[in-house]
Amino acid sequence: MDPALEPILLKQVDKSGSLKLGDKSIPYNNSFRFFMTTTIPNPHYSPETSVKVTILNFAITPFGLEE
Repeated sequence: MDPALEPILLKQVDKSGSLKLGDKSIPYNNSFRFFMTTTIPNPHYSPETSVKVTILNFAITPFGLEE
């Protein structure tokens, strides 16, 4: 993954409520959601990435979600 996404994935918001991306400071909204998708049938994510994000596999069935 691109290292520039780190502040977004880790929600590194400062006390003023802004997020620093590179040399720019951008206001952060708590209702902001960042979705990433892939067309890879069976992607592999590193443990470092897995702890930063919530991974949802849409290939699972409703029964699997109930379990």
